[in-house]
Amino acid sequence: MKKTVLITGTSSGFGKLISKKFHQQGWNVIATMRNPEKETELNQLENVFVTHLDVTNKDSILKSVAEGIEKFGKIDILVNNAGFGIYGPIEDATEEQVRKQMEVNYFGLVNVTKAVLPHFRSNREGVIINFSSVGGRVVFPYLSMYHATKFAVEGLTESLQYELNPFGIKLKLIEPGAYNTDFATRSLDWVEMKDGNAYKPKFNAFLKASAKMLGTEQDPQDVANITYLAATDGSKKLRYPVGADCEQILAAREQMNDIQFNEMIIEQMGL
Repeated sequence: MKKTVLITGTSSGFGKLISKKFHQQGWNVIATMRNPEKETELNQLENVFVTHLDVTNKDSILKSVAEGIEKFGKIDILVNNAGFGIYGPIEDATEEQVRKQMEVNYFGLVNVTKAVLPHFRSNREGVIINFSSVGGRVVFPYLSMYHATKFAVEGLTESLQYELNPFGIKLKLIEPGAYNTDFATRSLDWVEMKDGNAYKPKFNAFLKASAKMLGTEQDPQDVANITYLAATDGSKKLRYPVGADCEQILAAREQMNDIQFNEMIIEQMGL
């Protein structure tokens, strides 16, 4: 019997690549997105079920999970990939922006996970793969709201091992570094800063430095491959860092105290 994976945020970027990877490996794929009517690629693939799921809408989550189970009989793997980021100083962020960042990246992930858990517990098996980031382990300037969500996902996922491992459910964290996907164009929100804003000079310096990081030649297909590995390796391994930049900065962080790391980031970002 073919295994089945449910993936959130599959309209572009990592989500679409992950969907294709599982499909290529012979899996059934429940490819969820907010606007499935706009999809023109995944819905042409055999055994790929494209359906509506908005992680901020509980009814859509429950409906998508139920439809996926009805379609394929079982869900074996959940990949919580959907998310976005907000750039800018928190002082100028609206309350709506701050709340939306947490609603999508954290509460949305929690609600999708809760919708699948009864099915996994009943089957006494399953793998939950949560997308974090190198930004769930280390921090950069002007991404405080985004980092807060990824640190939350890291803590949630690590703790859930104790709750869910006894039911045969494994937990995994994918921690990509900087990849030149369309995240920067489709999945970013910006804090509005008017001319004369006190943060703007440093923020502009950060943008210039981060643009170089996003110009990386790292292949986003590597993230899809690692996600498939995490789903199928059968191990208890929790964290899967992806990318040379991720590995380098995590190694540097381990060797530095808080002050040293802070000073390194300031220097490298030209702040």
